[in-house]
Amino acid sequence: MTKLTVRKMVLAMFAFCAVTAIAVPAQEFTKLLDFNGTNGAGPGSLVQGRDGSLYGTTAVGGSGSTCNEGCGTIFRLASGGILRTLYSFCSQNGCSDGTGPVGLVLAPDGNFYGSASYGGDITCQPPSGCGTVFKITPHGALTTLHTFNGTDGASPEGPLVEGIDGNFYGTTAYGGSSSACAGGCGTIFKITAEGNLTTLYSLDSVNGASPYSALVQAADGNFYSTTAYGGANGYGVVFRITPAGGLTTLHSFDLTDGAFPYGSLVQSADGNLYGTTSAGGVNNNLGTVFKITLGGALTSYDFCGQPSCGDGGQPYAGLIQATDGNSYGTTYEGGQSLACKFGCGTVFAMTQGGALGTLHSFNSTDGADPYSAVVQATNGTFYGTTNFGGDLDCHYGFDRQGCGTVFSLNVGLGPFVAFVRSAGRVGQTGGILGQGLTGTTSVSLNGTPANFTVVSDTFLKATVPPGATTGYVTVTTPSGTLSSNVPFHVIR
Repeated sequence: MTKLTVRKMVLAMFAFCAVTAIAVPAQEFTKLLDFNGTNGAGPGSLVQGRDGSLYGTTAVGGSGSTCNEGCGTIFRLASGGILRTLYSFCSQNGCSDGTGPVGLVLAPDGNFYGSASYGGDITCQPPSGCGTVFKITPHGALTTLHTFNGTDGASPEGPLVEGIDGNFYGTTAYGGSSSACAGGCGTIFKITAEGNLTTLYSLDSVNGASPYSALVQAADGNFYSTTAYGGANGYGVVFRITPAGGLTTLHSFDLTDGAFPYGSLVQSADGNLYGTTSAGGVNNNLGTVFKITLGGALTSYDFCGQPSCGDGGQPYAGLIQATDGNSYGTTYEGGQSLACKFGCGTVFAMTQGGALGTLHSFNSTDGADPYSAVVQATNGTFYGTTNFGGDLDCHYGFDRQGCGTVFSLNVGLGPFVAFVRSAGRVGQTGGILGQGLTGTTSVSLNGTPANFTVVSDTFLKATVPPGATTGYVTVTTPSGTLSSNVPFHVIR
């Protein structure tokens, strides 16, 4: 059974609930690419690189022949939708390089770091293996940093996140020291850029089981995430863990407020965390969007509030907060199209007050069943992927048509700058991503001028100046001033 099969075991009945609608802005949707199996299938989330291109992974497909449907790929998508496969997994003997990659994170060294759900040591949970952590250059040179052995975790399903200490943090859906779950309840780990891994916590079902999502480091320095199962009611939890490994369960879902959260959390500008559950809700069982304070007070909003679930249902992916202050996400099913039995999924926007608007309903030919979150590139446009749909002659898993697509969605938001790492100490140099950076004349952090070096039109380096305080970064370019989408946190 592939991880895609496991991820989609939760099915639900259609029902109706009340959702407040928001005015939907004018938008331009474009399908950029169809996956065809050879270049990958089942794409995951995207990340912007230093060169302005988008990088991502596919769970299956590629040239690796050991897996029935291919072992997954890492790809680069340049402007105009030109795709280059950088790496096909199971290219090494015994699939020691892993299979089934699950997302990338751009590091300050310019390389990408990620994990593969399976492969590695195939004597661990034979014959699939327990997964790996890897580094890959923008040109496709891959190095395996760690091979999981079950005791220290198995099947990492969420992307890594870089902490403010420069280490990477992640989760595994299985493995660990607890016997409360068959195969282990999962772990939370820290790993250095050199591959030295420390297991911070082994989950035991009572405090959650099977985290499928990435961690997010909040402004208080702690990490927050969800588990898909476990907790007091078995429907998953929201938890907090300190960098030293102290874990606190903030909330156990009880079905009425949501169930089975697979997506990652995001901290909004209001200081609260926002996320999704793939099932549950007061009046239906098709998932929720929820807000939770750092203290654990949770409020949820139900999906399927329009006839025939036109607003979508089953959001597996997490949310992002865009430059307009609204949250954006995807639903795996629902929407206006009848091309898929339960709808082909949607892209939606939601205000902090809980008003929801559907931006796009997939119709199978432009994609179907988005499983991953969208990303807002520094040109202001959203980009995302769908698991299925697109080239309907391509098939893999679930008897569904299409091997997935990459799409863009322009809602009229302007360009901005983003950080490779959004925290640092005075004197540290960090990376800034953007567009049209050639000829930049000044960079400032919360009003304090910073020394900088323009590396390319899409990337510059800046040093945290003495006296700087936490705040937004502004970059003055020949075409205007760009501001960061989030504050940069100055560490004292």
